[in-house]
Amino acid sequence: MKISIICLFLAMFIWQIPAVHINAQAPSTKADELMKSGESSLKNKEYTKARYLFKQAYTIFAAQENYAQAIECGLKASALYTRENYINESFDLVDNMSRLIATGEEKLQKPLYDLRFAVTNERLRIYMRIKTPAKAKSELDKLSEITELAKNDSLEKVKLYCEADYYYTFGLADRGDASIRKLIGQYQASGQYDKADEVYRDIIETAKQNNNVSMVHHIYEGFISWTDSIKALKVHDEIQAQEEKYNESLSTIREKEDALSAKRYIITGLGLLSAILAVALIFQAIVLLRFVASNRMLKKNIRITEEHTRLKNEFIRNISGQMDPVLKAIAVSVEESGIKAPEQILALIDVLRKFCEDVQEFSILENSLSEPYEMSETNIKDICLQCIDRIKPLVRPEVSVSVDTPELRIKTNPDQLERILSYLLRNASLHTESGYIVLDVKKRGAHVYEFIITDSGAGIAEEERENLFKPFTGITSLNQDTGLGLAICSLIAIKLHGNLSLDSTYKRGCRFILKLHC
Repeated sequence: MKISIICLFLAMFIWQIPAVHINAQAPSTKADELMKSGESSLKNKEYTKARYLFKQAYTIFAAQENYAQAIECGLKASALYTRENYINESFDLVDNMSRLIATGEEKLQKPLYDLRFAVTNERLRIYMRIKTPAKAKSELDKLSEITELAKNDSLEKVKLYCEADYYYTFGLADRGDASIRKLIGQYQASGQYDKADEVYRDIIETAKQNNNVSMVHHIYEGFISWTDSIKALKVHDEIQAQEEKYNESLSTIREKEDALSAKRYIITGLGLLSAILAVALIFQAIVLLRFVASNRMLKKNIRITEEHTRLKNEFIRNISGQMDPVLKAIAVSVEESGIKAPEQILALIDVLRKFCEDVQEFSILENSLSEPYEMSETNIKDICLQCIDRIKPLVRPEVSVSVDTPELRIKTNPDQLERILSYLLRNASLHTESGYIVLDVKKRGAHVYEFIITDSGAGIAEEERENLFKPFTGITSLNQDTGLGLAICSLIAIKLHGNLSLDSTYKRGCRFILKLHC
């Protein structure tokens, strides 16, 4: 799916618990920059990059003994690990944070209840994600112990929220309702109706993220009942207050000796009451409209959740679909050729090996986005000419090939740049039956360069463009391509301080643009 999504409960927890300021660091440190970059990447939905930036910031803050910010970054990195189902990595990071807190408590000679609570809650969330009720219950008990030791009202409320989330997740709706009622009761007693409203909405959002439709309906019914009761209570209080004012007005009117004045006060009082009733009706209409809008939004979010589930299942089917044709081809080749044609079998095995290598390389690139390649001064004209010469034997006679690049030297990684250009040019040669293939290099700024590969081929269908640089989004024949080439090139471009994109405005074929900041 994808909130990033960091989950709503984590956001609620961070804002509710008082900040712990320990060992404040000087402004503008490396860790601060990494943390800000992580927030920016998270906002742009670059989850993998954000995860590794937060983890690096966590490591530096931990080394500086800045425990509060270290745990904050660690929790965000762990949530992103869990979001992508890297459960072991998430557990390793949570365990590391627990050891860091223990070290901090020993050095500071005081307990860090807020941080221990946050890390324990993260571990609880992971166990709930992988549906391990016994271990999740153990972590929930630890939350209760920490809350009792801390004697902190904010932690108590978050603990009740966690209890409700746990019970609802594992089908104990009655106990979840009891925890919610207790939490709502605390907010209601202090008149914090908005906070109680947020609790219901957060529980509903968590259920939607877990694709638990029955839980969504159950909590939503409780939310509607509570909302109706609060509205009735507010209306009753308002009417009672207005009735008291009205009775006071009548008492004042009776004390007047002048009959005309008394009638005037009565008319004024009746007019005031009518205005109050009119305002009450308007208020009810506004509440009704907001309820309708909220209901529509809830239905939309449920549809989005279902779509995310469908995409996940489609991904699994696509992986099987990509491997299946090659495996069948191997079987047919063995049956038909026996041992007299081992080269066919070896070729098919090479196809499988290439696919596995691409998958492995994609994983390595994704996990090292924050580590740029080694750069050196490079003559880009030489690289472009080499790429063109390499693909000329693949180009059909009806296709002209040309290159337009100035004599420029830029700081980049020549091997990786050549790899991207060669792949794009080879693709162009495979899909262009007549016309032209052109490689242009343009300088767009002081340190900005664009490598533009244009062909007059069939182009790319509109419905395929959205997922063009995403891996495993469609079934392709591995005999032609592993389907990971553009995704790998896109990641390489990022490590070269650039990006790879498709020019959607070009309609006479296909045009890719590699932009580098050198």
